[in-house]
Amino acid sequence: MKAEELIGIRRELHKIPELGFKETKTQQYILDYIQQLPQDHLQIKTWETGVLIKVLGTDATKTIAYRADIDGLPIQEDTGYAFQSTHEGNMHACGHDMHMTIALGALTRLAREPAEQNALFLFQPAEEWPGGALPMIESEQLKEWWPDTVFALHIAPELPVGTISSRKGLLFANTSELFIDFKGKGGHAAYPHFTRDMVLAASQFTVQAQQIVARNVDPLDSAVVTIGKIEGGFVQNVIAENARLEGTMRSFHAETMDLLKEKIEALAKGTEISQECSIKIDYGSNYYQVRNSEKFIEPFQKIVEDNGYHYRDSKPAMTGEDFGYMLRDISGFMFWLGVDSPYGLHHSKLQPNEEALEVGVNVVEASLRRL
Repeated sequence: MKAEELIGIRRELHKIPELGFKETKTQQYILDYIQQLPQDHLQIKTWETGVLIKVLGTDATKTIAYRADIDGLPIQEDTGYAFQSTHEGNMHACGHDMHMTIALGALTRLAREPAEQNALFLFQPAEEWPGGALPMIESEQLKEWWPDTVFALHIAPELPVGTISSRKGLLFANTSELFIDFKGKGGHAAYPHFTRDMVLAASQFTVQAQQIVARNVDPLDSAVVTIGKIEGGFVQNVIAENARLEGTMRSFHAETMDLLKEKIEALAKGTEISQECSIKIDYGSNYYQVRNSEKFIEPFQKIVEDNGYHYRDSKPAMTGEDFGYMLRDISGFMFWLGVDSPYGLHHSKLQPNEEALEVGVNVVEASLRRL
């Protein structure tokens, strides 16, 4: 495929970002595109709003899968692109339009000239929320085409085009959303003794939550508890009956995440007693750590360098990715693809350099042929 063809695909996908499990137009675009390819070696399935395509190998003894996430984010775009999102309030602000385009580019090449092994392309919905990887690997469709290996990429705005980065072992953290609702007794600000103030309860909880990591997690381990949003009350002279905290928890080890949740729940019980209130906790979406299988990283580095690109070891990050569920059950890895954007992931002005599309296609195709 020519570079301008890849750019055209990316721009069409960029116009139609859709949220998790609502990617109907995106799914149809992928299916329509596949119908234009040679069909001799292709098998196609759909699952929810996702698509699975197997390219039969010429002498296959195994199946190598490549995952591309397809959903957008609820962000109002501010790039100024001529091909800006046509879905008001939604944007491909995490680069999934790039991910899909790279997958379609590699698929096109393999459909025209199959590899020795089977190649399985997984266009997965709902990576951002509520998480599509776990239900996809539990689906009958994927169980019937269970791969021996799976890999994926994520764009890296801070890396230059032509640079690929990964590492052996842990790449991304375990993550959990955190939503906490407080219910007490409201009343007039002049009579606090008749009330149970939930602004006070939520504030004390927020301060104490910051001590969980400081005094319970091994200093040589890593974890984060962040409260990013507080809501409570509706007017200045009324004591709030309800309050809500929203945040996130992240850890490098699954057992540390269990510890964080245990301490959050203990803190909630103590607050219920001391503030005479009721508290409900919702952990929302939880993503499992992305841990790369060490045996693939050196062969992958050679593939990158043989294609004329620069490989760089990366550090583990506290970011989350539901691809971790796939790596929990299937050996494989994930890597960063440099796209040299002045704005970062989830930013309304994210502008990845489209020259990275061809880099991604070359590396993904070579990996499907050589791993």
